[in-house]
Amino acid sequence: MPIYEYGCQKCGQRTEAIQRVGEKPLKICPHCGGRLKKLASAPAIQFKGSGWYVTDYAGGGRGAREKAEKAEKGEKGEKAEKGEKAGKAEKGDSSEKAVEKKKESREKKSAKD
Repeated sequence: MPIYEYGCQKCGQRTEAIQRVGEKPLKICPHCGGRLKKLASAPAIQFKGSGWYVTDYAGGGRGAREKAEKAEKGEKGEKAEKGEKAGKAEKGDSSEKAVEKKKESREKKSAKD
């Protein structure tokens, strides 16, 4: 059920009420008995994703959807890279050392040939 916000025209107090969509709005202030007026307030919901019909659902916006997906993957990739860098610092850069050893062994093999 949605939360509605009311403002008293007499005392200025704000009141919130959980009501069904079809219920009649409150008319009397619980604080002073004055008249209440329904106020417009921000919804308490959060949308996920890019939020555009064209990129998310419409068949004609396929190119835009692909761009949005690539952008999301890019953000996830950056986060993963940051996590990997943090992990490498904690592990003492053992994976970098392994890569260097592989390069050295390849160089040695190519020098022998």
